[in-house]
Amino acid sequence: MSYEKVLQAGKIVVGTKQTVRALKEGKALEVIVAEDADPSIIDKVMEAAKEANVPVAKVDSMKKLGKACKIQVGAAAVAIIR
Repeated sequence: MSYEKVLQAGKIVVGTKQTVRALKEGKALEVIVAEDADPSIIDKVMEAAKEANVPVAKVDSMKKLGKACKIQVGAAAVAIIR
């Protein structure tokens, strides 16, 4: 589902800090968050996405999300950017 979106996306940013920055700068088109990530980390991303009025998709695994981003570690949040 959303893993495929990440794989097909032209440009992405990986990680909560970069995702929040992309949202605040108005660059994010969609955000994908992993449900198994620490809620305190995800809350910041969800809040920024809500403020920016950007849709948020949830996936079940940080590990799979990281793999979809072609990185060796898990990813809590990813933004598809313009």
